[in-house]
Amino acid sequence: MEKDLMKIISIVGPTASGKTDLAIKIAEKFNGEIISADSMQIYKEFNILSAKPSAVQLRSVPHHLVNFVSVSESFSVSDFVASAKFAAEDITKRGRIPVLVGGTGLYADSFLKGMNFEDEPPRNDEKRAELKKMSNEELMEILIDIDEVSAEKIHINDTKRLIRAIEFFYSAGYPISEQVRKSKGIVSPYDVCKIGINFRSRDLLYDRINLRVDRMFESGIIDEVRRISNLKVSKTAAAAIGYKELLPYVNLNQSSEIAKDILKQASRNYAKRQLVWFRRDKKIHWIYGEDFENTEEMADTAVDIIKNSFKCEILALK
Repeated sequence: MEKDLMKIISIVGPTASGKTDLAIKIAEKFNGEIISADSMQIYKEFNILSAKPSAVQLRSVPHHLVNFVSVSESFSVSDFVASAKFAAEDITKRGRIPVLVGGTGLYADSFLKGMNFEDEPPRNDEKRAELKKMSNEELMEILIDIDEVSAEKIHINDTKRLIRAIEFFYSAGYPISEQVRKSKGIVSPYDVCKIGINFRSRDLLYDRINLRVDRMFESGIIDEVRRISNLKVSKTAAAAIGYKELLPYVNLNQSSEIAKDILKQASRNYAKRQLVWFRRDKKIHWIYGEDFENTEEMADTAVDIIKNSFKCEILALK
């Protein structure tokens, strides 16, 4: 059975760890095409903000789900899974291998696990607005009545999850805990080799993040945020790291140095959350930036891991 599974290479890690450069090297070596699992790079207008691959990088190997939608459009994890599935199937049919790369753990995991969102009910904005007016204690009382399983697992201070669980029940007619139970029985249709990039020194990672932010400001990130702010921006796009932090400083014309420091801190905090997410996955093969002189050396190590993981030579190196 396993021989029929679609083979996918996945490259994950915190922001500014070097995922894009490694993914391009891997795609070149394995005749692959890249599928972006980055919740910001999907937006056409987020160029500097998302640290999007350069025009040269985008031309070096085919990229999918980059510059995919406008900031005016909402784009959910279910939208991503459907789009990534279509791209992966198309890449595989043409005799190439999908290389999934990005730091949005929810996107990557939902796709690689083969999650099915087709039966998930649509958002109930009217009900959500009603629930937002309630206290957390009131929300918990409702949830206990309709979904005791979820009530035991969701903390009373986690307002977002409380509202979503209640909204789900009223939209779907059954508890979200039942949906979670069903999803655990899903068998992934993919044979995946997961490579994670990290740094043993947290300070080194933070230095890379700070340097990236400095370069973003040199490239005109404030002007980009200002341009985007004049558009109709969806809730999902407006929540992007960088946009929501910089928008107040764009509107108030405050010091760019203050804005820069805030974005650096927000990016470092985001990297921490990414690492917490990815470390839960015991199937990730971690490699560390300090161990290599350059990306080519890192790619050579990744190639060995990938070949050993798939236990075959069907992937013809270019």
